[in-house]
Amino acid sequence: MAALPQLGLRSLTGPLPDAPVVWVAVSELEDPTPFLEGGELVLTTGMRLTSANAPAYVSRLVGRGVAGLGFAVGVIHEDVLPELLAAAREQGLVLLEVPRPTPFIAIGKAVSRMLAAEWYEDVTRAFQAQRELTRAALTGPGALVARLARLLGGWALLLDASGDVQHAEPASARDRAGALAPELTRLRRRPAASVSLAVPDDHIVVQRIGLGGRPRGFLAVGTDAPLPHAAHTIVGAAVALLTLQSETPRTGRDLRASLAALLLGRPDDGPSVPRGPVRVLACAGGAAVLDALESDPAGARCLALPLDGHSAVIVPDELSGTVESLLTGPIGVSAASSTDLATALRQAGEALAAAERTNRDVLYYTDLPGQGVLGLLEPDLAHAFADTLLAPLREEGLVETVRAYVAANGQGEAAARALGVHRHTLRARMRKATELLGRDPDDPAVRAELWIALAITSNRGDQIGQHGDSKSGPPGLA
Repeated sequence: MAALPQLGLRSLTGPLPDAPVVWVAVSELEDPTPFLEGGELVLTTGMRLTSANAPAYVSRLVGRGVAGLGFAVGVIHEDVLPELLAAAREQGLVLLEVPRPTPFIAIGKAVSRMLAAEWYEDVTRAFQAQRELTRAALTGPGALVARLARLLGGWALLLDASGDVQHAEPASARDRAGALAPELTRLRRRPAASVSLAVPDDHIVVQRIGLGGRPRGFLAVGTDAPLPHAAHTIVGAAVALLTLQSETPRTGRDLRASLAALLLGRPDDGPSVPRGPVRVLACAGGAAVLDALESDPAGARCLALPLDGHSAVIVPDELSGTVESLLTGPIGVSAASSTDLATALRQAGEALAAAERTNRDVLYYTDLPGQGVLGLLEPDLAHAFADTLLAPLREEGLVETVRAYVAANGQGEAAARALGVHRHTLRARMRKATELLGRDPDDPAVRAELWIALAITSNRGDQIGQHGDSKSGPPGLA
């Protein structure tokens, strides 16, 4: 409810708590509770409220669990009833004074926008968490469990089918396995089920790993508070990845290829992901690309994935030139990367689009305007700068929002269109980003810093510092 005072609302019961508002309900009934579910902000002009029935009215709202009460002044009553205010303070009900110029519908719209922005941020965080889990899964189940525990801010256990601990994060979580034995027995008897339980200082969720029949293992997570919906989505993604690892009858190299394809959002076909630094080559064609790779021994060390309108080929860095000669242009080539395949895919796609526009056979992402300036930076210091600046944005899932805002030269309408969100949602997210950064992205100097940091993270694994010439500076800073 913290955003509502922008409408001129005034809290009469002290600072607003950080309580979620699930909806706005307008009612002039003396007892609206039969039509409420809890968590609503109730709005009224006090048409049926008197000094005598106000305390009972407050008691009913508190008993129903509403988030607060908004009382319009200057309509039926010039001021909030003293008895209503006293009862609200005594019973702990948030009471807001709604000024006469503020219509109830404006409050409803504000809450609706706030809920939409929160929902979008939850979805964004869940999506980014799934990508992090997929990258961790490329290393192994232990890395996935460790990443999951950090994402949830709690602990995680991976158990085999008999209940023995395979991985624990942190290591002390291993001691919790014994208490979970009864829950594992329940899950063995109920296919495709999960259980939730609350114990002192712990809210625990246990899920089966495997598809039907006898489970191949179990995943248990615990947090201080019940998991929100977005966190359940993240746990579900971890279970899906662990199930893929346990159910797929293929070699470890093929499994890593499946996970890489999943990370790129494509079906899990193709040979194993190349080891070490790789580049992504984006080019037109589908079957022709596979035929070209199969015609040369170097192609056996590549992973080809069909994408919308083109194909992406993951190539060992040292074979990049050889594979380029096997393919028909135009070709877009990413920077070298050891871990972030998703970023390399995006870079190759941008380079391909630029190659098509300029009729180039081959175009490297590092040769695009604005990328050469990064060659002036010392790699370790550059990465440390970028990580420090963007860390608070990354934790709140706001990196792509700021990236779009910087790319749009601080023009909110253009950034909102690029992200596919309403301009009010963009404004709310940029206000949050400004608070997290402690600086104003509307300042051109700040946008310059952000552009550099975002470019560095996009190019993580690039050969920063190996190219001394800069074709142009960062865009969108005028």
